[in-house]
Amino acid sequence: MNIQSDSLGLAGTVTTILRDLIHERLGLRYETDQFERLADRLAPLLVARGLGSFIDYYYLLKYSESAEEWGRVMDALAVPETFFWREIDQVRAVVNEVIPALARDHAPLRIWSVPCASGEEPLTIAMMLEEAGWFDRTKIEILASDASPAAIQRARAGRYGPRAFRNLPERLREKYFTAEGERTWAVAPALAARVGYDVVNLMDAAAFTAHAAPIVFCRNVFIYFSDRSIRRVVDALTRSMPGPGVLCIGAAESLLRIAPEFELVEIGGAFVYTRRADPVRASPFAVAVRSGEI
Repeated sequence: MNIQSDSLGLAGTVTTILRDLIHERLGLRYETDQFERLADRLAPLLVARGLGSFIDYYYLLKYSESAEEWGRVMDALAVPETFFWREIDQVRAVVNEVIPALARDHAPLRIWSVPCASGEEPLTIAMMLEEAGWFDRTKIEILASDASPAAIQRARAGRYGPRAFRNLPERLREKYFTAEGERTWAVAPALAARVGYDVVNLMDAAAFTAHAAPIVFCRNVFIYFSDRSIRRVVDALTRSMPGPGVLCIGAAESLLRIAPEFELVEIGGAFVYTRRADPVRASPFAVAVRSGEI
């Protein structure tokens, strides 16, 4: 722990109740050996507020309904690691296999990317849809959300450095981005217009109704969540997702022991989850996949 956070008095009990409050409000899980990292990330927020200790900040967060303050917490704790064309086999399977199966029943067909970080994932989806000609065939709406206001601000700005392009084919970078100097590229306005951004906390069940979509990308966030937090997200998705729906999570994540409402299927060389009609019966989408209809 650095001197700044140590001097603010993060004793064991305070650590635990602050950790638990963050878990309840944001879904993020911190183990005991991660307390120092948690303290170091939050310490600048206390200093900026003029508070003398972590217990003061705990009371501020607990009894304040300020979305702005919780947004600052999320900005401090967010892990911004993302890039274009990440886990692209799953995106390709959705574009080539899932969308043809669902487009006829949804107008517009909505895709929700959450959390979207600085926008690389929803823009990847938009590029692949554009390359496949889907925007000319049907109305598709891409929503992108994140609990970090700073991440959404970066996504809306649409400026990216070299690391964001490490997987993207060069021809697509040249087609959809314009160089601004030697190390920054701006997304083309036409592509940027395909995506709508907003701030959404996955622990806010009410937000799922407004963002209800039959295709949801919720990748590489459950690795930071507890099982209880994941259940809250799954419950909200189960209630809001038009069925049959498809849920894409990260390659290092699994819902097999947590969410019987969703069934794992392989389609187009990638694994996705499909929503069941009930916890026992196979999902209609999975039945179509296995019968060769998809």
